[in-house]
Amino acid sequence: MQVEKFMTSRVVTVGFDDTLATVREIFAQASFHHLLVIEEGKLQGVVSDRDLLRAISPFIDSVVESERDLGTLKKRVHQIMSRKPITLRPESSLSEAVALFLANKISCIPIVDAEFRPVGIVSWRDVLRYLVPMDESEASVDEESA
Repeated sequence: MQVEKFMTSRVVTVGFDDTLATVREIFAQASFHHLLVIEEGKLQGVVSDRDLLRAISPFIDSVVESERDLGTLKKRVHQIMSRKPITLRPESSLSEAVALFLANKISCIPIVDAEFRPVGIVSWRDVLRYLVPMDESEASVDEESA
């Protein structure tokens, strides 16, 4: 099975100089956990929600928030992104994706074309959803027990 069959083709991108405030806002409004960093149309890196949490002050939006804490939101994407991401092509196999997840400490794999332009993204959750499809009644029961 090729990854293009189960990848998420809707990717959200940011640039090197976007601020962490922008990244934080995107993650707050969306239900995904990775942003692809693009420069001149080509993939340069990945920023995860965990990267963001490690980079900003834990005191933001608290009663003890200071100017210094807010200053962490002015950092730029290039300061926290993962560079040289591990990628696959759309025609790569499911087993190749699983092997990459097992061999590396990654939670997503950007899918790129021959010019290294992103065309999708695969997370380990996408792989599991493909391998173990659930109907809506099973999904709601599982969410209630979580």
